[in-house]
Amino acid sequence: MNQVARIAVVGSANIDLTTFTDAFPRPGETIFGREFHLGFGGKGANQAAAARLCGAEVAMVARVGDDLFGPATIENFYRLGIDTSHVALTSGVSSGVAPIFVDSAGQNRIFVVKGANDRLSPADVDAAAEVLSRADFIVLQLEIPLETVYYTLRFARERGIRSILNPAPGQPLDLGQAGNADYVIPNETEAEALGGMPVRTVDDARACARRLIGGGLRRVIVTLGANGALCVGDGEERHVPPFKVDPVDTTGAGDAFIGSFAVFLASGFGEREAIARSNLYAALSTLRPGTQKSFLAISPFEAEWSRRSA
Repeated sequence: MNQVARIAVVGSANIDLTTFTDAFPRPGETIFGREFHLGFGGKGANQAAAARLCGAEVAMVARVGDDLFGPATIENFYRLGIDTSHVALTSGVSSGVAPIFVDSAGQNRIFVVKGANDRLSPADVDAAAEVLSRADFIVLQLEIPLETVYYTLRFARERGIRSILNPAPGQPLDLGQAGNADYVIPNETEAEALGGMPVRTVDDARACARRLIGGGLRRVIVTLGANGALCVGDGEERHVPPFKVDPVDTTGAGDAFIGSFAVFLASGFGEREAIARSNLYAALSTLRPGTQKSFLAISPFEAEWSRRSA
């Protein structure tokens, strides 16, 4: 890499509570589960973890609850080497949690309780202004209030700081406000929610991205999983092919792409190579189960990149 990237993530931090069971209980019934996993998640936290593992200096702006999970989440950031000076413990509210129930057929039922994530406000962004102003990229998602997302994008635009918006979970947005982002990076379903049209093929993604650019977005990258990624903007279109893998678990691959892309671009790689590198980084994350624990450190990634891109 050409320089050490500085990435700030304004976003969510959750605890994933996953129970594996042979069947789901009926109303009023109590049954035994087979296995339980607790993991650190949330799109913001995942993207921060990916960026840090890719070698960046990373700061997180977030809120956690004053329950057992809040300090544990901060400790996880600390262990990863992420700046937690603007991760606030929030009194009287739970941390964000995602109870996940998985049956023997692999079907799941998920409840997401945003908790403290829903308390992240523009005032928290202002409080972190010094840290944010040093960033090469500010990265955002939609698991915090839209008011805070839009405020942060304006904050970045006014100060000449590049920003990336991952519009996930997918939902309609004010494209004028989202257009303050330098990059908007949805997957197929998130692009459908933004553009109001189906996205099932590369050609569909191209048509949707063109519509979004026409609506006021600056640059759109649609991540297409096994079909790579499509970048549209400034009168240019490029499809960057994928790297073939046999996935074990695709959970968190989108977050791996976002976090790594911010780092590769900020480190001085050209846009096409940054996208290609992020395609590989995301693909490699699918070879192990889980989210943050499936992300590679930069050294093994570079070895794999050298082998596959030769």
